[in-house]
Amino acid sequence: MGNEYLVVVVFILLGIALPAAALTVGRFLRPHRPLKEKAITYESGVDPTGESWVQFNVRYYLFALMFVIFDVETAFLYPWAVSYDLLRSDMGLLILVEMAIFVFFLLLGLMYAWKKKVLEWK
Repeated sequence: MGNEYLVVVVFILLGIALPAAALTVGRFLRPHRPLKEKAITYESGVDPTGESWVQFNVRYYLFALMFVIFDVETAFLYPWAVSYDLLRSDMGLLILVEMAIFVFFLLLGLMYAWKKKVLEWK
């Protein structure tokens, strides 16, 4: 019983020690020549003008969030569709109903966003 925990502890310690060691070795090996030109904002090779703080329209974030939601939906639907034939023989129609409920709630969220006019660009 204790042996399984030892393996987990070793993996946790390796997961912490290896990146820390790599970052430490990289710090000692890399050249360190701080220059004023290296500290300025890079704008495609053009000298920066004005302030670096720019406010974006909140709709960009809403569209990005909607994309992420439906991208994750696809990530969940694909493995389900691949294993559907195997699972259908064991679980019957239940697996299809579960996925229909999942898609229903996603479509419900999409209809809510549509009703609130989140998807309209003005």
